[in-house]
Amino acid sequence: MKKQRVVPKKQVASAIAAAVSAILAQYAHAQSADATLRGKAPANSEVTAKNTETGLVRHVKVGADGNYTVLGLPPGIYQVDAGPGTAKVVQLSVATTATLDLQPEPIENVIVTAKHLVEVKTSEVGTGISLHQIETIPQLSRNFLEFADTVAGMSFQVDANGKTSIHSGAQDTSSTNVYIDGVGQKNYVRQGGISGQAGSDKQFGTRNPGDNGNPFPQLAIGEYKVITSNYKAEYDQISGAAITAETKSGTNTFHGQVFGNYTTGSWRSPTPAEEAAGGTKYGAPSKEYGFAVGGPIILDKLHFFFTYEGKKFTTPDVVKPPFVKDSAGNIYHPETFLPAGLRANYGPVANPFNEDLYFGKLDWEVSDADRLEFSAKYRKEKQLAGAGGGTAPSAAYNYLNDDLRTQLRWQHTNDRWFNDALITTENTKDQPLPLSDKPGLQYVFNGPIGTNLNAPEYPYQPLLQIDGQGARTFYHAVQTGFGLQDDLTFPGLSWAGDHTIKIGAKLKDVRLTESDASTAAVYSYYVTSAGVADRPFQVFFGNKVNNGIPITAESTNKQFGVYFQDDWVVNSHLTWNLGVRYDYEQTPTFTGFVTPANFVAAILGPDTQPGTRPGDPFAGQTYAQSLAKGGININDYISNGHNRKNPTNEIQPRLGFSVDINGDQRHVAFGGVGRAYDRNVFDILQKETTKAALSEPTIQFRVPSPNPAAGCSSTPITPLTPTCIDWSPAYLTPAGLQSIGGGAGEVDLIANNLKAPYSDQFSIGIRNKLGDWNTTATIVRINSHDGLVGRFGNRPADGSPWYSNTYGWGQGVPGIGTLILYDNAKETRNTQLLLSAEKAYTIESGWAATLAYTYSSAKENVYYSEEYQFDYPDSRTIPFHPSTAAARHRLVATGSVDVRWGITLGGKLTLETPKYNLGFGCCTPDPVNGYFYAAQYPKGQRFLLGGPAFGYRAIDVQATKDFDLPHKMVLQARVDVLNATNFKNYDASAAFNPYPNPAFYDTNGPIVGVPRTIKLNFDVKW
Repeated sequence: MKKQRVVPKKQVASAIAAAVSAILAQYAHAQSADATLRGKAPANSEVTAKNTETGLVRHVKVGADGNYTVLGLPPGIYQVDAGPGTAKVVQLSVATTATLDLQPEPIENVIVTAKHLVEVKTSEVGTGISLHQIETIPQLSRNFLEFADTVAGMSFQVDANGKTSIHSGAQDTSSTNVYIDGVGQKNYVRQGGISGQAGSDKQFGTRNPGDNGNPFPQLAIGEYKVITSNYKAEYDQISGAAITAETKSGTNTFHGQVFGNYTTGSWRSPTPAEEAAGGTKYGAPSKEYGFAVGGPIILDKLHFFFTYEGKKFTTPDVVKPPFVKDSAGNIYHPETFLPAGLRANYGPVANPFNEDLYFGKLDWEVSDADRLEFSAKYRKEKQLAGAGGGTAPSAAYNYLNDDLRTQLRWQHTNDRWFNDALITTENTKDQPLPLSDKPGLQYVFNGPIGTNLNAPEYPYQPLLQIDGQGARTFYHAVQTGFGLQDDLTFPGLSWAGDHTIKIGAKLKDVRLTESDASTAAVYSYYVTSAGVADRPFQVFFGNKVNNGIPITAESTNKQFGVYFQDDWVVNSHLTWNLGVRYDYEQTPTFTGFVTPANFVAAILGPDTQPGTRPGDPFAGQTYAQSLAKGGININDYISNGHNRKNPTNEIQPRLGFSVDINGDQRHVAFGGVGRAYDRNVFDILQKETTKAALSEPTIQFRVPSPNPAAGCSSTPITPLTPTCIDWSPAYLTPAGLQSIGGGAGEVDLIANNLKAPYSDQFSIGIRNKLGDWNTTATIVRINSHDGLVGRFGNRPADGSPWYSNTYGWGQGVPGIGTLILYDNAKETRNTQLLLSAEKAYTIESGWAATLAYTYSSAKENVYYSEEYQFDYPDSRTIPFHPSTAAARHRLVATGSVDVRWGITLGGKLTLETPKYNLGFGCCTPDPVNGYFYAAQYPKGQRFLLGGPAFGYRAIDVQATKDFDLPHKMVLQARVDVLNATNFKNYDASAAFNPYPNPAFYDTNGPIVGVPRTIKLNFDVKW
């Protein structure tokens, strides 16, 4: 080994400070505790770890066998020693267990630069996201979760409406949980995974908002880790990816940062829809801005950190007529029959969005053994949403989203154990609100033009909606409560190796509130070549049902979880990660629900459908008997308030291993198997209550009929079998509508033996250190089960499946309406090959790079984001089709390099093959299920060379220049060019699927991501 000179203490301190400053890119605060350091040291000595920025100190005794473990270390730079000649400076990352041996060396060999310790001896499948990556990778938004896109197996997407979503493999967004400083941010009421990210589009609903904002201020995130599978037992309420982030803290030096970024319509290329509309772009600016400050209150003891981020932008969209072909295959334009005043609604529109994010934190090193932290986050959003597609700006609505969370943490450590206790509170609300009290007006073309490619089963075509939205758009969702959490760790237990035992428990008491819909109304008017009808032919509205049930559901949920985790280091080669957890949740809204008596009476009463009348084959049978002939035992769904139980089977073994082949951490084989339970979102569980209290009928009106297609004087225009009544002008008023009644309209019933969704995970892989590169190759199998999904329960008298009878909307409960049954039936199956490589940034090299490739062979039986399955008679037996969430091939590469004149360049390449698109082939029989699911892969697009292989392509680049200012301040000016080559990334969900012809993208429709866009960013740091 090359001899190194002895370094004086002052120079050691100076070098450490320089290493800290450089490695953390000139601005960083230490983060909250979540790292572990273990290894070998002189027997019976004492290991001291000191955070070089905050002064935090931890002491542990080394065992007689020479093993030591230091727990509860906030990620950052540490000076670690176990006596003379052992001192080393290391950098620890979030949520990792790093190995560092502290054996005495000649004093001249002491190295003063910080070595970044990489966790390799773990069975988890995952990757860390460093602060350097956050600061140098081009970014579409300031949603810190966007960087998870660089992890194999993950996908982050921004859709045409600016909504963001993050997916793990083939599973939906709700399967992911994000942990901030060890606390899950789960959304218990609505889909989306984490609170404030709820806006998952519903089947038969409108363009629901959400996900446009950032879940947490990015300035407060120090670094985070993405675990895609085989996580340890401490992670709860999850079946997909676990994302665990550590927030920044103040340090012994006052630091601060002010930033702002800006773009506008003139700085981007037009979208395909704008090009089709003449190239006019909406030019309102998009702005993000904020600041962060942190520093000491008492040196080495008490520190503060505070940050604010604001976000204002406008999402461009376009209101456009439908794509329709006539029977000869020619494009047809029925919108030309609208008056000029209505046609003026077509064209580019804008949906403005405003967000304020706050985060504050105090951390107090009470002693070398105790640490207290208090932090709070507040998120406030307001968005104008809904305009676009066939919806005019006057039919948009406001969306409000608030999220307040606090947590108090106490950590105590000694030689034998470490305790981490938490008290948390949460108060979240999201709610769409109408712009006015006006009802919505929908204009529908009715004429002999043949089949519409978008919806071939409907012989009519909606053209435009103005003034308001329907009842399903408006809801009220609240989640509020508190939690207690405690984790107790015992390191250094010896038995056939070294054991670190961790046990923990969590108790939460959370009140969940939701109203599923409102009494809003939408009237539909016919449009023909003669113009617009003078009266509506139907109305869709929210109708209060007199069942004595409130239209808002509430449930006080109790959640309890315990776990045991043993990280067993057998020797320098073999490590076992052995864990098990158990979760239990009480949901009184489900267990205490009593099916309304009139529903039960109607179901158990006489079936009045054709075939059950005197002289018919099934005369005199009940509707329950008709259901039984179709394989449905309705008693499995009817609740008396005492025949339901909360799931009690959520035992989750999580087992893994790692083998350091040579004992030098350069080649490590690993694998694991485990089960992880998630939870059923309250949005579905409460439907039994709210649907029984507020129906959503569609009423058709009889009108004078010179026009043979008017109203319901002839065959109903849709297969929805709505109620048909005589028209009266009184029905244009809210009171008049409520006087119609319309029955319950829909009966929603959940299986009494409800289960919680879960996934089974298997993995095998190998990590290699090849020079400066860390590489990983992993094969993963993840099967998810028991997702809750609704299906048609309707059956005719003979019990035959719905596909032989009016598409399922007929044969409902006599006198009530459609029967929807919920079962644990949604499943996914996914086998993945994950390849990743990372070259970490160092000052000496001046560059960094990552590469993540994912091959997915994934299937699903229900569209991944849907809560309904209406395409087959029984969702429990439908066939699997390729996943609509996971692309077959996905490649993400990033890089950064320091060049001359204080300039840093960064780039990101994303390539993804087309995702499967679901559509319908009308009237085409399926030999097994009786209906054809005409789903295909849309034809791909060319990258730079080659054929049409890709469904998503983007090259993003950025350049940052540093300018030194007085008083050790630094100005950073940065330019991002997003989608620099202006690839047209058409939205696969809007693709056309005209069976038997190949599916194709709507080249005038919405896109995923952004067109070529330039963003300018300024940062001032001190």
